Amino acid sequence: MKDQLESLVNQMIDHGILFTEAVSEFEKRFIKRMLEKNNGNHSKTAKALGIHRNTLSRKVGDLELDRRPKRRRRTSR
Repeated sequence: MKDQLESLVNQMIDHGILFTEAVSEFEKRFIKRMLEKNNGNHSKTAKALGIHRNTLSRKVGDLELDRRPKRRRRTSR
C-alpha cells in the first residue's frame, strides 16, 4: 500500500497538483467511503474516523458530501 501511495504522490507532483488540492481530495474521498461503509450513519462514521460527530457534520457540509434531503421541521399547532 505504501508503494501505491508513493506512486500516486509522484503522479500528483508530476501533474502539478497543489498540496491543498491533494489533501482536500483525499479527505473528501476518505470521508465519503467511510460514510458509505457505515450506511450514512454520522455517529458511527465519526467514531471510526476518530473525530467528533459535529466535526464530521461540518466537514460533510464543507465538502458537499451530504446528498440527503434536509429534514423538515415540525410546526407546532
